[in-house]
Amino acid sequence: MMSANESTSQRTLGLFDSVGIGVGAIVGGGILALAGTALFETGAGAWLAFLLNGLIAVITALSFAELSTVFPQSGGTYLFAKRVLSVGAAFSVGWIVWFASIVAAALYAIGFAAFLLDIVTTLCGTAPVWISQAPTKAGVALVSVVVCTAFLRRSAGSGGNGINVLKVLVFAALIGGGLYAWHRDQPPAWDRLSPLLGRGSLGLFAAMGYTFIALQGFDLIAATAGKIRNPRSVLPKAMLLSLLIALTVYLPLLLLICISGIPEGSSLEAMVIASPDTIVAQAARVFLGNFGFWLVMVVGVLSMLSALLANLYAAAYIAQAMAQDRTLPRLLERVDAKRGTPFVALWATAILAVLVLLLIPDIAQAGAAASLIFLITFALAHLICLLARRRQPHHQGFRVPLWPVLPSLGLLACVILAIFQGIKVPQAGIITGAWLVGGFFCYLWLFGRRARVYDAASESTDPDLLELRGRSPLVLVPIANPANAGVMALLGTCISPPRVGRVLLLNVSSLPTDDDPNQDFQNTADVLRLSMSAAIQERIRVEGLATVAADPWNEINRVARSHRCASVLLGMASLADDEIRSRLENLASRLPGNVVIFRAPAHWHPRDVKRVLVPIGGRVVHNALRARLLNGLRRRVEDEFLIEYLLVLPTTTKDRDRRRSEELWTQWVTDETAARSEVRVVLSDEVPEAILEAAQAVDLVVLGLNKTNPKRPMFGQLTTRVVQETSKAVMVIGQRG
Repeated sequence: MMSANESTSQRTLGLFDSVGIGVGAIVGGGILALAGTALFETGAGAWLAFLLNGLIAVITALSFAELSTVFPQSGGTYLFAKRVLSVGAAFSVGWIVWFASIVAAALYAIGFAAFLLDIVTTLCGTAPVWISQAPTKAGVALVSVVVCTAFLRRSAGSGGNGINVLKVLVFAALIGGGLYAWHRDQPPAWDRLSPLLGRGSLGLFAAMGYTFIALQGFDLIAATAGKIRNPRSVLPKAMLLSLLIALTVYLPLLLLICISGIPEGSSLEAMVIASPDTIVAQAARVFLGNFGFWLVMVVGVLSMLSALLANLYAAAYIAQAMAQDRTLPRLLERVDAKRGTPFVALWATAILAVLVLLLIPDIAQAGAAASLIFLITFALAHLICLLARRRQPHHQGFRVPLWPVLPSLGLLACVILAIFQGIKVPQAGIITGAWLVGGFFCYLWLFGRRARVYDAASESTDPDLLELRGRSPLVLVPIANPANAGVMALLGTCISPPRVGRVLLLNVSSLPTDDDPNQDFQNTADVLRLSMSAAIQERIRVEGLATVAADPWNEINRVARSHRCASVLLGMASLADDEIRSRLENLASRLPGNVVIFRAPAHWHPRDVKRVLVPIGGRVVHNALRARLLNGLRRRVEDEFLIEYLLVLPTTTKDRDRRRSEELWTQWVTDETAARSEVRVVLSDEVPEAILEAAQAVDLVVLGLNKTNPKRPMFGQLTTRVVQETSKAVMVIGQRG
């Protein structure tokens, strides 16, 4: 299903706006905040660190361009991971990417505060001491986050295009002034650029790690792809253009700082030590006078502000995409009805950015942490690009040239730089690790169950999803009776996803006897022929297998394990026979995958199903398997199809509690299927009787098995009674994991 931010009416951003998102995040803020750090680590070779980072960024942008044109929805790396990996892996990636943009926003908020307070201090001359203290800087940064969030709340875009044009013009003026000073004074350029790497190759790698965040921003274009018109054409151009503009500004500026920006009688090292945060402004003062100094200070404020806006904007869309997939609270997917802005996700992002500001008030540490996190996410993007192209090689979209060489080189470079950064700046690794641990427990306790249900429903309706994930689930359907072979094969297709799913029909023959050694084999041929014919008519990838074994129950378990079956569909006649029930429970407890046990009256057919009854209550279990089953049935039914979720509550339940339970379950069950459904609450102290009464008006009842436990049977008393006393078709499902 297409979310609100992905609909055609919500695609409001063109090429200029898209480039603006990237330029807003890249150009200005990173170079002004971290140029001093790069020059300190490398000396005059800082430009080389930015050049190498630029090459890595361009290769990475190519992978992002391919993925975002294949999946032109908002979410960026999170969306790519969801499509190509799994919902659990996607949550991990999205959790990291969201935090990366949050930390980047905190970095630029700190930078904004530093530049603004430096301006105030310079203007005042004898400013009070408290203006330059850390609490003041943190307070100004906090206010900037709140104000920018309020601005984005009322804006349809990232809101920084005017700032972007202005700061690019200012940087062009700075470069022009530096070139003029070089031409006028003709300083010995090569002498000023020597030694190239004052701290050797380790200093170069350290500078690359610290400053990689300065080229981050093209990925934010992918994160907001659901807002961009003509994404297949615009996205690649916007990403590469934003990087080209950034490198066109960064490389000449760094060279000119070293050549024309050092005053007589001083050195680059002395300048960096004296003014690490305002090194660009000090250099501009040398070749453009006080006008140059103030030009940089003003553009510094604007650059930090636009980068802050861009990161808050993109982070909100990442959070919204995760909420739409139930990997974050659904509240975060709410959008402004007029502007389409995910305002709840915006404020949640702002709150987290404020917390980061309180924990990491230092620009260098914030930059190191943000760079490390983005390197990890970029490495994942390269890996996902490699997997996506291999699994779906004929996609219609931008294609990375020299594949798989360029994505492989990008992956290797990002991994090496991330490892070095984690060792060089352990605080960055600690911050990242703490966030990941928090995400693990959030997913485990809060989001994982609903996310897996929603993802299972998506898999059952979207064949591309499983194909991209490299999965082809196999459903094992043991067949013994030719009379119900067609129905069982068709039900197997309901559990199996469309196009990529497979059904394995199994018939187990007894060992031959001396009296009639061929009779059982003839029956096997009839069963497999009828079953495969029914499946082929449904255009299902079906396979047949005949085996010989003394114990068919053990043989089913052996085949399920040897073929790594995702699910097993078993038929049952009745649960009244204790021996049959015991054998079913024993087999179900040993099978490696999901279990579906089915019983139906004569002449029942899945296509005739109009109403399905699903009793609910207690803990939410079996939902992912139930989602696949219900969506599979919906695909096979051409007429009206209604799923009735039945919640039986005690007669003493108050009206307020009944309404609350109904509302809560209504929210939960909508994750399972797009079919028409309703939650019906019945007040009764006799749960089995209430279910049996409701079952009279439906065509199929779906129940759940108890989890494997030596102390209690898998078929509970309620399930056993309903199966035995209803005349309707019944499915009993058990989900593993």
